[in-house]
Amino acid sequence: MARNDGIDRTSVRNLAVSDKAVGNTQQHNEREKDSYRNPDILPHRTEWNVHFKKPTASYTDLFAQMEAAGTISTRGLKPDATHYCELIFDVNSAYFDNHGGYEFAKQFYADAYKAAVQIVGGEQYILSAVMHADEINRAMTEALGREVYHYHLHVVYVPVVKKQILWSKRCKDKALIGTVKETVMQVSRSKKWASKPLLDDAGKPVLQKNGKPVLKKSYSVLQDDFFHYMRTAGYTDVERGERGSTEEHLTVTQFKVQREQERLDSLTAQIDQKEQHLTQTNKTLSKTEKELAAIQKKAAVTKDALIHAQDMESLGKRTLLGNYSLTEDELSALKKQAAHGYVVDVENRQLKQQLAAAKRDCAEWQARYRDLRNDVQPYLNALRHAPERVRNFFENLLSQKPERTASIPKDRHHEQNAEL
Repeated sequence: MARNDGIDRTSVRNLAVSDKAVGNTQQHNEREKDSYRNPDILPHRTEWNVHFKKPTASYTDLFAQMEAAGTISTRGLKPDATHYCELIFDVNSAYFDNHGGYEFAKQFYADAYKAAVQIVGGEQYILSAVMHADEINRAMTEALGREVYHYHLHVVYVPVVKKQILWSKRCKDKALIGTVKETVMQVSRSKKWASKPLLDDAGKPVLQKNGKPVLKKSYSVLQDDFFHYMRTAGYTDVERGERGSTEEHLTVTQFKVQREQERLDSLTAQIDQKEQHLTQTNKTLSKTEKELAAIQKKAAVTKDALIHAQDMESLGKRTLLGNYSLTEDELSALKKQAAHGYVVDVENRQLKQQLAAAKRDCAEWQARYRDLRNDVQPYLNALRHAPERVRNFFENLLSQKPERTASIPKDRHHEQNAEL
């Protein structure tokens, strides 16, 4: 199936269908229900589905007819034995979409049905074979902006193996005892899908250390057979389903849940990415809003200053003699502004002096730092080249007791002074 790696892969899953579940399988495959739990099924597209073998009766009735006709045998089966199986052939939706869609899918699954006939052992054991074209691939539909469908093939069949019935000891003709009485097609899922010995290039069984043959799982053989058949049919641009994958063991419901989970994970990742982008955008917007608020505040102060300056310019009226006359309010405002300007001028001069002093202090401390750095540079160099030796040196130095200067006797001190 699709791995988002650009590679188209074939896949075939083999499902056991119990007698209790076969009715539901029929209703699903033949689209006999009024409604479906799977929301991807579009009822108006049902007529697009293609039958390569259409059942003429119910699956159980067909089984009974085959048994009555001797086509199959249930002799010796346990009451809970599996009577039905289903093969589901699939390729990722993008493969069909890239090759033309519906018409290409019909031809592909017509060839896949031929492979199913060989896998089952004959068309007479197939109850129904239908290609579903009415299930939409929502992930691709959303991504491409147009409807893309998930084409796949359901083949319901009776698993049979050839079994020889021998003459028993109760046979009157003693010569016939142990010989083949008849050959029947025994219904047996376990024998149909028994693991097979792994063969080497020479066609001989590969053996384990204990001498027993290495067994190859039947599902792996099924995948190989289908892949090789489709390659032979001309579909050389598809690859085999991944080895070691458990897809072929999944039920249809599990498979669809897994695909939807992958789609959900993808959408969740996209949402997380968009949320991170939104968070970053909100941070940028918040920063921009703060910057805008600061600019608006500064602009408001500037606007007030300009208005005030314009008001000051308009003070007074020129007289006929060329002088200016002021009203009492204008004179008061002018005096107030003059006093305020003087105070601001003094504060500015003080701030300039403080700034000059701070610059001098800064230059002095920078000079002291450079001198101190030069003094300790040898120690830093030694610490960088031999940190352990420097550390040990100082530990030994600090662990020693400080040396005491011997005191000079007072009388001896006086004698020294006398000599001087």
